[in-house]
Amino acid sequence: MGSGTVCWGGPSVRQSDSIAPTSSSPSIPNETLSTFKSQTVNGSHQFKISGYSMSKGLGIGKYIASETFEVGGHSWAIYFYPDGKNPEDNAVYVSLFVALASEGFGVRALFELTLIDQSGKERHKVHSHFERALEGGPYTLKYRGSMWGYKRFFRRTALDTSDYVKDDSLLVRCCVGVVVSRTEGPELYSIAVPKPDMGQHFGQLLEKGESADVRFEVDGEIFSAHKLVLATRSPVFRAQLFGPLKDQSIDFIKVEDMEAPVFKALLHYMYWDSLPDMEELTGTSAKWASTLMGQHLLEAADRYAMERLKLVCESSLCDDVAVNTVATTLALAEQHNCRRLKAICLKFIALPENLRAVMQTEGFEYLKLSCPALLTELLVHVAMVKEHTLSTHCTGLIPAEEQVVGTTAVGGRRVKPRI
Repeated sequence: MGSGTVCWGGPSVRQSDSIAPTSSSPSIPNETLSTFKSQTVNGSHQFKISGYSMSKGLGIGKYIASETFEVGGHSWAIYFYPDGKNPEDNAVYVSLFVALASEGFGVRALFELTLIDQSGKERHKVHSHFERALEGGPYTLKYRGSMWGYKRFFRRTALDTSDYVKDDSLLVRCCVGVVVSRTEGPELYSIAVPKPDMGQHFGQLLEKGESADVRFEVDGEIFSAHKLVLATRSPVFRAQLFGPLKDQSIDFIKVEDMEAPVFKALLHYMYWDSLPDMEELTGTSAKWASTLMGQHLLEAADRYAMERLKLVCESSLCDDVAVNTVATTLALAEQHNCRRLKAICLKFIALPENLRAVMQTEGFEYLKLSCPALLTELLVHVAMVKEHTLSTHCTGLIPAEEQVVGTTAVGGRRVKPRI
């Protein structure tokens, strides 16, 4: 961080000793200050090279690259040359570099390359700019593909017998500190701008019902809405209300196979662009109730082709995955093509501590009847768990001891419980 010049508001005037100051004399100008600030935006990436011995003989100048990672608004990648980068070194050394992997010009940064000691002794091989002053300042990468690193990072024969190799693998960590600079001046004027409130205005439009031009009957309840809002938010409503096959006098629509609280939540999202308070909507603070509402709302989102709402529901159901609801959620994910939610549910059920409890729920019976092909996929995941330790991707898991809410039998068939 450095300080810039001190600026004056105007020319200074030195008063004569013989002239007494008066109210009309020029005043000493105000002093202002500007500051030039430089700092680094730091980030790191760890790159594991498995099967290190198999990379030998790849060829001089040939590399193994990590996935790109983001630091300071730029993409970076680690490049490892198992046979070295320079022909004149005759494959005696391995080379290690970090490269700018995105478009950029004159990107200034600090770097640190570390070869991890995997013996636990923490005798890592570290080349760092962060712990010492650089005579020439941070390094400048002029364009995409520019690299910084070491052509002779480590002698190959020494590396092969070192503690850096374990189970035929290497671990490399790269830290990048992108230099960000700016000049700050005095904030002479400042006007606070409130957060966007368009959603609140539309929400009030729904609550007041002003100028509503369409009504819906859902499970015996009547809801008023605005055609233009619905058509803007849902392509299905747009086709129904303004498409070439619409009824010219359509102002009343009866919605089948949907419960009133679900449609109310759907309208709320259309106008407010957020989900309603689930406890207030369901009348209970029980976790299973909000999960059940999320399941029904997922169906509604898919029905009206509201992709963002569908993703919101998937995310919420992922956070709420639990023994007593996961089987029904898995069935919904399969029926409505929610691949990520499906994968998460399968992994959760396949865990040994969850499998037996899930199989005892009524939701699992519903799963077997509605999506029998999923049982084969579940067996594959169970087999994978036996070979590898899988960690769950969701938080907030509900213990199996909570009340099990699954499906109920009506007229000899399985249906999901009503809200």
